[in-house]
Amino acid sequence: MKITVCGTGYVGLVTGVCLAEIGHDVVCLDTDEQKINLLQSGICPIYEPGLEELLSKQLLAKRLHFSTDAKQAYKHAEVIFLAVGTPEKEDGAADLTYIQQAAETMAQHITSHKIIVTKSTVPIGTNDQLQAMFDRRGISVDVVSNPEFLREGSGIYDTFHGDRIVIGSNNKAAMEKVEKIFQPLQIPIVHMSICSAEMVKYASNTFLATKISFINEIARLCDYTGANVEDVALGMGMDSRIGTPFLKAGIGFGGSCFPKDTKALENVASLYGYEFQILRSVIQVNEKQKSLLFEKAINRMGTVEGKDVAVLGLSFKPNTDDIRDAPSIPLIDELVGAGAHVRVFDPIASKHVKKRYRDLIHFSDTIENAITQADLVCIVTEWAEIKEFPLDNYNRMMREPLVIDGRNCYKLEEAERSDMTYISIGRRVVERKTPILRY
Repeated sequence: MKITVCGTGYVGLVTGVCLAEIGHDVVCLDTDEQKINLLQSGICPIYEPGLEELLSKQLLAKRLHFSTDAKQAYKHAEVIFLAVGTPEKEDGAADLTYIQQAAETMAQHITSHKIIVTKSTVPIGTNDQLQAMFDRRGISVDVVSNPEFLREGSGIYDTFHGDRIVIGSNNKAAMEKVEKIFQPLQIPIVHMSICSAEMVKYASNTFLATKISFINEIARLCDYTGANVEDVALGMGMDSRIGTPFLKAGIGFGGSCFPKDTKALENVASLYGYEFQILRSVIQVNEKQKSLLFEKAINRMGTVEGKDVAVLGLSFKPNTDDIRDAPSIPLIDELVGAGAHVRVFDPIASKHVKKRYRDLIHFSDTIENAITQADLVCIVTEWAEIKEFPLDNYNRMMREPLVIDGRNCYKLEEAERSDMTYISIGRRVVERKTPILRY
């Protein structure tokens, strides 16, 4: 099928490349000429495991093309996928500026019947508004909602091994045509109304965010009571009604989806005069959790002024360079504000953080360089390089072997064998047994 994907951000690019991989003729459209030139030459502007290789493969197969020419891109398409950003406004509402601009451009160039499939996460009612806009102008389109459920760092895998594909439409023929696009994936397809499909996306993300904030609240209680949050999560997760995913305690969720979608759904609720108390608490708990490492550092050290502190991990999770709402940012802000000398390490995301801090902090190329002669190490992102880094190295390289682990990367028994002070989330503190000798 001939498909045009409007937008080459994370969702649009992954969608376009994967649709080409299953045999469709895909044009990815964007207004950013520099980005399009990079993509056309096989260079992926975002970090996503496996994406650049698949992109190059489909360029060679001539099933994937990139363009800034809206007229030709929309003329090419039988089906248009709308995958532009819907960033967060100051009040938490979704900013639909890019959606509106894209729809306006479509209206200018569509000359025959098209199906417009919305992949962007949009507030409930947005797709009906788009349909009404095209109808008023006498433009023949059917708007279909097809929310994405991609995890950054696992987008390729999730496309080919997803739990379900949701298609929302009030037009049976349009729904069936969109279903045909995805049939090669052999993933269960669920049909529903446009409004329900929009709600599914927000409901799914906010429920997963709720699980994260819930287990983080339990982890704080474990710190007070002496319980081990990992044992608690294991016992909970074995209940088939609950399950283990998203019950890993840490320092909060970030990225492009959960923070934005939780706030957007709360905003939608307020527009209807409904106070979404659970969701408000989820957001508040997550914001509070981002300060937990700094709180633990101050509780242990009294002050970090003049101390050398290494922060390991900058992206909001491993296998992505995305720092949107990453817990590393408020932590670094607090450390710098308190007078600490901050060194950071991340295998991918440092380039984005450099734009923010420049020479206020030091950027290390290796974990070893970051932690050498450090008074404190804070682990923020559970990159494989960090999880596999031997604990004995902290003891050997640091001025004081004090590690505060925001992702529970290490077993407590490992920390005890390494004879270090190891503070994690919702688990007992491992205290160093050997006194530090001062000369």
